[in-house]
Amino acid sequence: QVQLVESGGGLVQAGGSLRLSCAASGRTFSNYAMGWFRQPPGKEREFVAAISWSGRRTDYSDSVKGRFTISRDNAKNMVALQMNSLKPEDTAVYYCAATLVRYGYDYAPTSGYDYWGQGTQVTVSS
Repeated sequence: QVQLVESGGGLVQAGGSLRLSCAASGRTFSNYAMGWFRQPPGKEREFVAAISWSGRRTDYSDSVKGRFTISRDNAKNMVALQMNSLKPEDTAVYYCAATLVRYGYDYAPTSGYDYWGQGTQVTVSS
C-alpha cells in the first residue's frame, strides 16, 4: 500500500550535519504516522524520531533530542530527518517507517510500524 525510498546518507565528520529524506508512494500518505529508526553496528534497531499524520506532534529518543528534527510535507509525500551536531555514536543504518493511524488520533508512535524503507548508511567519523 505504501513504498518508502530513503536518501541522503553518507560520511560526515563529528559536529557536522546531514539531512535524510524519505519519499513515499501512494495516495494516502497523510493517513500515516511516520518514523525514523536506526541500527548501529553490532546493536539492535532503535527508535529515533516520529511525527504524527498532521505534523503537529513529534517524539524523539533522548539520545537525539535537541540535535535531530523530523518534519513532513504531505503535499510532496515526503518526510525528512535533519541531523545536526552529529556524533560518532550516531553511526548506523537509518530506516524510514510508516504506520496507519486510527482516525481522530493525531499521535507519533515509537513502535508498531508496518512499512519500512531499505535503509541508508550514516557514518560519523571521529
